[in-house]
Amino acid sequence: MAKKEQQKSGNKTIALNKRAGHDYFFEDRFEAGIALQGWEVKSLRAGKCQLVDSYVLIKNGEAWLLGCLITPLNTVSTHFIPDPTRTRKLLLHREELNKLIGNVERKGYTLIATAMYWKGGRAKVEVGLAKGKKQHDKRETERDRDWQREKGRLLKAGKR
Repeated sequence: MAKKEQQKSGNKTIALNKRAGHDYFFEDRFEAGIALQGWEVKSLRAGKCQLVDSYVLIKNGEAWLLGCLITPLNTVSTHFIPDPTRTRKLLLHREELNKLIGNVERKGYTLIATAMYWKGGRAKVEVGLAKGKKQHDKRETERDRDWQREKGRLLKAGKR
């Protein structure tokens, strides 16, 4: 999402999973709410979140976010012991859940958390419906990216 679009709609990115684009082909993306505790909201406002190894698991007809690291702040109460990598429930509409369940169980897709952001004062997670890339696909993507970069340099040098 472009920076101007973020400012217009009021979205503010908390965390991105950049490695996911390297490891997966994304077919579709969904926006999900997330059930958080108070200390987690404070940590997210401070930007203390990592989505690198996070993924979504569907169990008993519900979506759960696993592997998301939300580092607790020093100001968390002394009598409460926070769990930074606890399993968090994702809030999706029933139709979206049914579509995801069908794709994951029957077609072999994976659900990956690609971004976390604020929308209207609430934390949202972008979930990508993905297929894993093979090693040759990763090399091809890298080759294409390098060519696009080189082409941009050549065009920029030709304008002078």
